[in-house]
Amino acid sequence: MTENHTKSRQTAEIAFAKTQSQFLARGRAIDEQDAIASARDEKTIRLREARLTREREARESATAALVAKRART
Repeated sequence: MTENHTKSRQTAEIAFAKTQSQFLARGRAIDEQDAIASARDEKTIRLREARLTREREARESATAALVAKRART
């Protein structure tokens, strides 16, 4: 089923194929950037939660130490 096209049709087909491949490559690049941003956001959330937990535990420890000190005096 080989189709014979005019020279202008062949040129148009080639130009369309180039444009389409550029569009698909751009889409893949955007998808990759989105995945990187999503991973970064997840890591930021995880680290923030860990930091807040550490800070809360430190406050609770300091409060317990002050209560114990006051109880002794």
